[in-house]
Amino acid sequence: MENFVFKKITSGMDIPYELLLLADETVEAINRYIFDSSIYVLNDGFEDITVMALHPNSNEELEIKNIAVIESYRNRGIGSILIDKTKEIARKNGYTTLTVGTSDTGFQQIKFYEKNGFIKKGIRKDFFTDNYPFPIYENGLQMRDMVVLAHDLSE
Repeated sequence: MENFVFKKITSGMDIPYELLLLADETVEAINRYIFDSSIYVLNDGFEDITVMALHPNSNEELEIKNIAVIESYRNRGIGSILIDKTKEIARKNGYTTLTVGTSDTGFQQIKFYEKNGFIKKGIRKDFFTDNYPFPIYENGLQMRDMVVLAHDLSE
């Protein structure tokens, strides 16, 4: 990881929609949160390989709105490194809780977040059917509800 550079996207830089679309279905959905979020990318010296968008929900809670790793870098532990970096950013900025939402059909994602210290906090009923203009499927099932997970940053 010595050639990797973690950087925050600043105004005037292009929003990495191609990466954001790995974790969200439409540009319209991304545009609902991206302009009020901090965006970070990890570059391997040749290309941006990850993205994450962090949105302050309150003075105490920071939400991971989007986190994605390009296919060729998946299953190498980079996602967990990003979660650790997110926890570091959140603590440094005085947040006490880190939250994330994912589809109830995203079994792998839920397991990933739980492995990284998150616990299930709640359900946003019909989130995907109410917020997207077309049905979205994952693991052969239609995405309907959002599972909200939280991590207490005081731990």
